[in-house]
Amino acid sequence: MQTLPTSQLLRFVEQTFHLARRAVARYSPKFSKRRYTLHQHIVLLCLKVRKNTTYPILLDELIEMPRIRRAIDLAELPSSSTLCKAFNRLNVAVWRVLLNLSVTLLPTNGVVGIDASGFDRSHASKHYTKRVKLTIQQLKVTLLVDTKANAILDIHITTTRKHDTQIAPSLINCNSSEVEVMLGDEGYDDQQIRALARENSIRPLIKHREFSLLQKAWNARLDTELYGQRSQSETVNSRLKRKYGAFVRSRHWWKQFRELTLACVVHNLDRTLQ
Repeated sequence: MQTLPTSQLLRFVEQTFHLARRAVARYSPKFSKRRYTLHQHIVLLCLKVRKNTTYPILLDELIEMPRIRRAIDLAELPSSSTLCKAFNRLNVAVWRVLLNLSVTLLPTNGVVGIDASGFDRSHASKHYTKRVKLTIQQLKVTLLVDTKANAILDIHITTTRKHDTQIAPSLINCNSSEVEVMLGDEGYDDQQIRALARENSIRPLIKHREFSLLQKAWNARLDTELYGQRSQSETVNSRLKRKYGAFVRSRHWWKQFRELTLACVVHNLDRTLQ
């Protein structure tokens, strides 16, 4: 019988399983039943996001995926509620560790673009949104994207209407060792951001808002070839929405943050296969 080739889905599962073993312990609480490992939970949650499906459909498809189950040593399928509880138990710090580890698998070059986008929260119930006085129907998601590998280096999520210039400093401070050049549009035109970037040995390549002839002259002197790579960050934002959904399914804001960070991890793992 001819041996089947390794599919991209199997390679994705193996890569995720390897990353999970580097990031977390085998089991979480000391009173765990030890029926399923944290590594298996992480792989299944990532697989759900990659396939952009629901827990019941994923588990139904896994019945016909013996090689996938074998790759993660899954002898018995968990229930939907087990996976849902695992998602609730794994906090955002775990997904951030996985995000940082996933970046190390890609050939980054230090030239990054910063860009923000909105993700809908419309799937929350009307009763919940009214009770908590939720007037903002979108999450503002800012990504720091490497232009060579299209890898997501970091993510900032907020439920408020923070301006771009209030968000950028925290991303600069947290990623100064990985960034050499930062590309941004007019929304990040702020002298304090430029000064902070230079303090961290980062070259800020940010377009000026044109209120005078002097600012037009500054924009004319921009390195257009390098600045043109900023579109990669917009491409990644678009790809996240097209592949994994333009909205978040969770009702609570802290679950929504986890959901989007998980999508970034899956995006980086997908990039390692290309």
